[in-house]
This record gives sequence, C-alpha cells and structure tokens, in this order.
Amino acid sequence: MTDVLVVGGGPAGLSAALFTAKNGLDTVVYDTDETWMHKAHLFNYLGIESKDGSAFQEDARTQVSDFGADLRGGEVESVERTDDGFAATVDGERVEATYLVLATGADRSLAESLGCAFDGDLVDVNVSMATSVEDAYATGAMVRDQEWQAIISAGDGGAAALDILSKEEGEHFHDFDVPEDAE
Repeated sequence: MTDVLVVGGGPAGLSAALFTAKNGLDTVVYDTDETWMHKAHLFNYLGIESKDGSAFQEDARTQVSDFGADLRGGEVESVERTDDGFAATVDGERVEATYLVLATGADRSLAESLGCAFDGDLVDVNVSMATSVEDAYATGAMVRDQEWQAIISAGDGGAAALDILSKEEGEHFHDFDVPEDAE
C-alpha cells in the first residue's frame, strides 16, 4: 500500500506528486503519457520564458523522480473506495493507497465511477481540490469549465487571471500556446 496514488502525469499530477514525495509520503504516479503538454509551448508558466511542452514534461518527471516519487507507465482502469483508502486496477493488477489524486485532464470517468459529486459536467471540489469522496482529490480540466492553462497546478492564481480575461473578452479565454508561437 502506498500513501498517495496519482492518476495522470501532466503538470497537475506531477505537481501533486512532487509536493507529497518531497515531504516524505510514498507516492506512485501512473501515467499514459498522453498529456496535452506534448502539444503545448509554454510562455505562461511562471519562471519559464519559453519552453516546449514535451521538454517541460521530461524535466518535470526528472524532478519528481529525483524527489522520490515512483513514476510508472500504465492506464488506471478503475478506482474504488476501500476501508483503508482506495484501490485501483492498473493493467489488471490491484494497487492500494491512502490518498487518491485524479489528474486526468478533462477525462472525468474515474471520478464518476468513484462516486464523486459533480456540478453539471465538472467534478465538484473545494478550494483544496478535495472531492465529495473523503481523501480523493480532482485537479485541472476536470474541475474547470473551459478556462484551462498549463500553470493550473501552481495554484489558483492562473485560474483567477483566466476568469478576469474571460470577463474582459466576454467569452471563455484559452491560454494555450503551441510550438509555432515560439518561432
């Protein structure tokens, strides 16, 4: 049994894993490496002037691994609540954890099967990203309607800025750069 099971290895999942692993919690990340970051170019990530999304992912994985998180390839097929926390099925094997962080982008299917409350199409969370299922957390695009950006894992500062921009534009604003924008 691990302390923290993170499903998804994009910025939100890796950030969660970085904080938990570096502070002594046994942390396992399962990832299919299908993050949107591979299609991105970063200009809006604090402290990074310009970086290819795939290069960012490689650096982030190295950093998270260096702090002790166990990064594994594989698709989490299902999750369920147990008496001691959570059990996930990954490539036919059972993995157990005390805490669960769902960082699967806009894919909300695991949150739905776990029984998390929804607000419309979005997973309902509090300011700490906690879901209605005790010790289960949801992050990123699954909890936000259209206002997405890569730095969401750094906190709600980026989300507040996107909300302001959306109001100013009179429609949902997307801050998503691509490699061609760097040329």
